[in-house]
Amino acid sequence: MISSSDILNAKILVVDDKAANVDLIEAMLRIAGYTSVFSTNEPSAVCVLHGKERYDLILLDLNMPGMDGFEVMDGLKTIEAGGYLPVLVITAQPDHKQRALEAGAKDFVSKPFDLAELRARVHNILEVRLLHLEAKNHSKVLEETVRELEASREVVRLKIVEERKHNERELAMAQETQKSLLPRSLPQFENFRIHAFNHATQKLRGNFYDFLSLNSQEWLGVLADVSGNGMPAALFSSMVLGALSMEFRSGKALPEVLAKVNLLLCEKSVASQFVTMFLFQLSADGQGHFVSAGHTPAHLYRAATGKIEELDADAYMLGMFEFATYRPRKFHLDPGDILVLHTDGLTKSENARHELFGEERLREVIERDAPSGGEAIKRGLLEAIQDFTLGKVQEDDITFVLVEKTQ
Repeated sequence: MISSSDILNAKILVVDDKAANVDLIEAMLRIAGYTSVFSTNEPSAVCVLHGKERYDLILLDLNMPGMDGFEVMDGLKTIEAGGYLPVLVITAQPDHKQRALEAGAKDFVSKPFDLAELRARVHNILEVRLLHLEAKNHSKVLEETVRELEASREVVRLKIVEERKHNERELAMAQETQKSLLPRSLPQFENFRIHAFNHATQKLRGNFYDFLSLNSQEWLGVLADVSGNGMPAALFSSMVLGALSMEFRSGKALPEVLAKVNLLLCEKSVASQFVTMFLFQLSADGQGHFVSAGHTPAHLYRAATGKIEELDADAYMLGMFEFATYRPRKFHLDPGDILVLHTDGLTKSENARHELFGEERLREVIERDAPSGGEAIKRGLLEAIQDFTLGKVQEDDITFVLVEKTQ
């Protein structure tokens, strides 16, 4: 059997034309306890050195002047004919990985590499290499062990690849489902102009918005944020939106609709699933009422004063408590007023220092751009978020809706 000391005493050769890279890898290996670490900056010397020393592992850079890593591996094959080519490739070019494996390398690490990952891969290859040598010199039983280890690694690799493909397929289906929940085009209502934006992250959190004309003078809108992510969130969003639409089209009043949808979600959803929602109803003259069910505060810009009013949540989120009731509150929009609704993914947007975009920055954009209209707010918000995050991938979807009273 191979012991820990056998692995730590194995002979390792580091090959890289850049001295700084060699020093870093050598230092990492020595700190990890490896006692026989050698190096060279000359790729042309590798085969000669290996012919004399028979290294247990060669950490090989691919991109080197004069003689690249693929040529080095071709030379090593003549020495290790019919044997185990003990090469771990280190490359900064992802498209070279497959070619390196086909050329005989046993594994690869991408630059810039993670030191913990590199240590683990070095240990694994040395274990297999030493088992191979022991099997070759002493026992066919150990040779079978090596094959099993290699096969198990391949099984694990293939399983990981299949799981990744499955996750990608599921995410694509969830994205299509989520996309189908959003209106293909924004509706036109008398005396109002609507603006909306949705950006889904790779985790797909399940935000949606929608609008429904009740009659010639009244319409309603909703912005919702569903718990969870991926396909479960997309399917839950679909169920919520379908239930809302069915209940409203049956002519029920807003409180009764929300009560029935809440009961449905409590019965049909799992314990961890719920939805926060801002639901509002407006008439052509700007009179309306709303319910904020556990949702983030809405901001109402008043054109006459330049001030912002907050419409806070005062009702339970849907899908959690069967006893919940939903009492609408009155509000109104005058010409020039703008209602700003958003999910918490907007204010929780992070920059590289893990700082949050926050409510204060949101209010600053509204106060600055609202006098120029809803389109100016939308443009200002998108620019502010981009400038703040600098392209950092976000954990939560960013969704907002702007309702502008035109006259």
